[in-house]
Amino acid sequence: MANNNNDLPIRAYQKQFAQLIQTVYGVQGVFAPTFGQLQALDGVQDNATAFSLKTNDVPVVVGEYSTDADVAFGTGTANSSRFGEMKEIKYADVDVPYDFTWSIHEGLDRFTVNNDLNAAVADRLNLQAQAKTRLFNKKEGQFLADAATDIGLDATDVNKLFETAVEKYTDLEVVVPIRAYVTAAVYNAIIDLANVSTGKGSAVDIDANGLVSFRGIALTKVPSQYMAGQAVIFTPDNVGRAFTGISTARTIESTDFDGQELQGAGKAGQFISDDNKKAIFKAAAKKA
Repeated sequence: MANNNNDLPIRAYQKQFAQLIQTVYGVQGVFAPTFGQLQALDGVQDNATAFSLKTNDVPVVVGEYSTDADVAFGTGTANSSRFGEMKEIKYADVDVPYDFTWSIHEGLDRFTVNNDLNAAVADRLNLQAQAKTRLFNKKEGQFLADAATDIGLDATDVNKLFETAVEKYTDLEVVVPIRAYVTAAVYNAIIDLANVSTGKGSAVDIDANGLVSFRGIALTKVPSQYMAGQAVIFTPDNVGRAFTGISTARTIESTDFDGQELQGAGKAGQFISDDNKKAIFKAAAKKA
C-alpha cells in the first residue's frame, strides 16, 4: 500500500523539462563555449554512469618511407616493412560518472497560488531550469579551476598574462579557438590598456564597454561567483561535455493541501579528457 498513489493523478514533465533546461543552458550557461550543448536525458535509471566513451593515448608518429634494398625485399623479405614500425591502436572504455545531484520540491496551493495552476507549473519549471543552470555554472567553473594548470602569473598584468597564454597555446599546437573566462575586474583592465585602441586596429567600443577578443583569445566575462576563486581561466572551445540525467519531473495532487506538489530529481556532471586538460590554464588575482 505504501507505493500506491490512491488514484491521485500524476503528470510527468521529464521530456519538457529536458528540452527547457537545454534551451536555458544555451542562453545562460556561461561555460557553454567549452562544454557545448547540455546533454539532457529524461527518464534515466538510478545509475552512477552518465555515458561511456572510447579513448586512446597513442600519439601520431611521423615516420619515413624506406627504399633500402634490404627492407621488405632482399634479406628483409617477410620480416620488415618499408612503412616503418607498426603501432597497434587500442581504445580504452572510459565510464563517465555523474558528479552531483539536484532536486525540485515545491507546492502550489489553489487557495494561495493566485494564478492558473497549469500556468504556474510552467512558470516554475522555467525558473527551476534557470536555477539549475546557475548551479551548473558554479559546478563547471569549479571543475575547470580544478583541472587547470596555474599559468605562473597573477592577473594584475593582463598584457603579460595573455602574452604568456599565447606562447603556451602556440607551443602546444592547439588549433581550435582559445577562450579566456575573465572576471569583470580583469575585463575592465583589458579595456583600459593603452594598446587596446582603434589606433592599433583594436575593435573595442569604450562607450559600450565591449571587447570581443584580446591577442587572438576570445573573451567571456563571467560573474566572480562562478570562477572558483580565479580571475582568468583559459581553455579551448568545445573540448568538454556537460550533461544531466532527469530521473523525474512531475506534479502530483497533494493530500496535505488543496493543490499540487511539483517534484523533480536528477544527476549532472561534466567531462574533459586528461589530454585536453593539459590545455587549460588559470590565474588568480594578486592578494594584498
